[in-house]
Amino acid sequence: MSQPNPGPAQGPGTGPATANSRAGTTQTPAASPALRGPRKDTGPDTAKAGGGAGGGRRTRALRGGIRGREGLAGWLFVSPVVAVLGLFLVVPILMALWVSVSDWNGQGSPFSSGVDFVGTDNYKPLVTESGLAQSDFMMSLRNNAYYVFFVVPLQTALALGLALLVNGKRLKGKGFFRTAYYFPAVTSSVAISVVFLFIFSSSGVVNALLEKIGVEGPAWFADPRGIIHLALDALGMNTDAPPSALADTTIGGLSLWDWISGPSVAMTAIITLVVWTTAGTFMLMFLAALQDIPLEVEEAAEIDGTGRWQRFRHVTLPMLKPTLFLVLTLGLIGTWQVFDQIYVMSEGNPAKTTLTPAFLSYQSSFINNEWGQGSAIAFILFAIIVAMTLLQRFVLRDKDEARAQAATRRAAKAARSGSGPTAGAA
Repeated sequence: MSQPNPGPAQGPGTGPATANSRAGTTQTPAASPALRGPRKDTGPDTAKAGGGAGGGRRTRALRGGIRGREGLAGWLFVSPVVAVLGLFLVVPILMALWVSVSDWNGQGSPFSSGVDFVGTDNYKPLVTESGLAQSDFMMSLRNNAYYVFFVVPLQTALALGLALLVNGKRLKGKGFFRTAYYFPAVTSSVAISVVFLFIFSSSGVVNALLEKIGVEGPAWFADPRGIIHLALDALGMNTDAPPSALADTTIGGLSLWDWISGPSVAMTAIITLVVWTTAGTFMLMFLAALQDIPLEVEEAAEIDGTGRWQRFRHVTLPMLKPTLFLVLTLGLIGTWQVFDQIYVMSEGNPAKTTLTPAFLSYQSSFINNEWGQGSAIAFILFAIIVAMTLLQRFVLRDKDEARAQAATRRAAKAARSGSGPTAGAA
């Protein structure tokens, strides 16, 4: 009987393989990378190569079709808003722009054949030609500049102070105080203006309180003197005979002495009213921003031994910077457009010391029937607001954020041009 062939001798490394063979399974060792064939790339480039140029075009066409349908759906959703804004915002602005460069007299359509283009003729009397129009316009700019200079800082500081007070941990009845501070903002500006007329009248509450402390109250809405002139007069300077260098030098039809007079007594009363009514709205903005500041940040600063002022200056205020910019921007725009209070309380009087560009634009158009000049004033005011907003944004910009954005733009530009660090490394 023949014996089975035992086969070749097995080395020491073949034991596991033999055991596996007996168990009915065979493990094939993984091939080394050198023995493997080239890996098949199934990425986008291979798909394009396999499908050819036609496949790539079909893919791009499919994606373009999807994006096109999404874009069309988006435009359909926003089209009602775009139509309303175009009808009630863009069209009136374009019409006013045409009126400012035409000789339309308010009769008929401004686009009729009898209306002619006059270029900058409506702007010249306001800016370059000496006369009553330029004097009134410069007076309105001066009044409004003082109004902005006092209202914006005061309302911002008051709003921030009220927000810090309401956000305090120890204050009870926060809901009541929040509502009370915000209440003037939701009340009719006309109604509040009428109430303030009685408060600041010659026999009103303000003068009665001043009389109790030995101060004779002024006739608030009949006194055209500026508060700077009044302060100089109180210091012993004869304001009726100002220095000739200030009285004889004129800018825009006004002497330097008039430019530095400060807001009139009447404008001061209006400033008080506006600060009181607008601070509540900005208080809510600051309050929302304060409540978004993480408590861990303030607690960490407190553990480090910082005082309240240091925490406010180095922790709270930097984190309020976006809200502060928003409040200052809205305040700047609103103060340059002041109209309601001027119309109700003074109509630009006394002696035009409360005249503002917005009210002068209304007066020129609806009272003097000079529609072109009134529209020109409105567009000059628009240019002033845009310039002041851009200047404010530049002053309040975050330097670190600006540097980061500049670096990002440089990197993106380098990547597009193929000269960036990645391209160099390749």
